[in-house]
Amino acid sequence: MKNKFPVIETDRLILREVVKEDAADMFRYLSDKDVMKHMGLEAFKMENEALDEIGWYQTLYTEATGIRWGITLKEEGKVIGSCGFFNMHPEHSRTEIGYELNKDYWSKGIASEALEAVIGYGFQYFQLERIEALVEPANSASLKLLDKNGFTQEGLLRHYEFTCGKFDDLYMYSILRSDLINKGEFE
Repeated sequence: MKNKFPVIETDRLILREVVKEDAADMFRYLSDKDVMKHMGLEAFKMENEALDEIGWYQTLYTEATGIRWGITLKEEGKVIGSCGFFNMHPEHSRTEIGYELNKDYWSKGIASEALEAVIGYGFQYFQLERIEALVEPANSASLKLLDKNGFTQEGLLRHYEFTCGKFDDLYMYSILRSDLINKGEFE
C-alpha cells in the first residue's frame, strides 16, 4: 500500500484516516450496546479501548492486510463510524468488508454512501475481484444495506465464530467486480 493514507470524498462524506485524536468520538458509538450488538464485541467501557481500535486500523494499513476509513460528515469533521477492508488476500484478489455507524446517524443513507465509495475504491485501486461480508442473521439493517449495495447472499456459516460467550451463525455475502460491470457501474 502507498505511504500516504488515501482520502475518499463523496457528496456528503469524507472518508479519512482515523487518528488518536478521534478516540473520544469513536468511544461514543463503540460504547453503545445497540451499535455493538452484532459486531461480536462487547460495548467499550473505557476510551483507551477506542485507542486500541485505532491501533488495529493502523496495523491493518501498515501491514497491508486491510484499510479502515473513518466516516466523517463534510460539515462536521468528527468520526461517526468506520468502513473498510480486513483479511485482505491479494493472491486471491479478495477481502472482507466491515462497517459501523454512530446510532445518531442511522437511517440517513450515510452507511450506504460510505459502503459504495469503499467498494468502488477496492475494485479500482486494489484490483479486487471479490469483496465479502459476514453478517449475523439478526442484523436486519446490515442485511438490507448489503442487498441495497449489490451484494449476494451465498449461504449460512453455522457456528462460524465464538464471540461474547456464544457461537454465532453468520451469513456470507459477496459482491464481485463483474456484478458492478454488469450493472454498468464499474469498468
